[in-house]
Order: sequence, then structure tokens, then C-alpha cells
Amino acid sequence: QVQLVESGGGLVQPGGSLRLSCAISGSRFSAYSMGWYRQAPGKQRELVATISSGSLTNYADSAKGRFTISRDNAKNTVYLQMNSLKPEDTAVYYCRATVMASVYWGQGTLVTVSS
Repeated sequence: QVQLVESGGGLVQPGGSLRLSCAISGSRFSAYSMGWYRQAPGKQRELVATISSGSLTNYADSAKGRFTISRDNAKNTVYLQMNSLKPEDTAVYYCRATVMASVYWGQGTLVTVSS
């Protein structure tokens, strides 16, 4: 029922920036806790950043100082601003929404950091 659609992925050079967006269907977005996860080839999916319904944020050590998660409740959208990108940031980035006992995942958007 609830659908998440990521966008903004693509190919960027090391040191570049990219902003990912995740649009959520439904009318309960303001109550959702949101997160960005990523999965590199051959590796497990890992947490990148989260933002609570009250806009409290949390970041993986690899993202601190470079990435910023934010949300716009009026647009039912969560963002991930990624700066100073490194080749090791290359992965499929997934948006996740949680509310009560429900968990929803997007299909992912590919970010490739390469020269």
C-alpha cells in the first residue's frame, strides 16, 4: 500500500555531490521514521542515516560530516544530501519508512562514484 520512490542517483566524480530524494505515498508521512541504507556489490545492506518523526537524526560513522538527511513533511519527501563523495560510497541506496509495526522499502537508486 505504502510506496517509496527514490530518485537522484547517478554517476559522479570523487569529491562531487549528489542529492537523493525519496517520495512517499499516503497521508501519514509526518508520523514515519525515515532512513537511508545502502548496499555495495558483494556486501550487506548498511545504515547510512535516519531521521525520526521529530526530525532527530543519526548517521553512520562513514557518513558523518559528509551526508545530511532531512525531510519535508509538506512534500512527503526525505532527502539525503551527499557531499565529498568517495568511490567507496558506490552502492544502491534504499529509502526506508517505519511506522508502528510496519516497515516499507523503496526499490533503490544507484550511486556510482568514479573518475
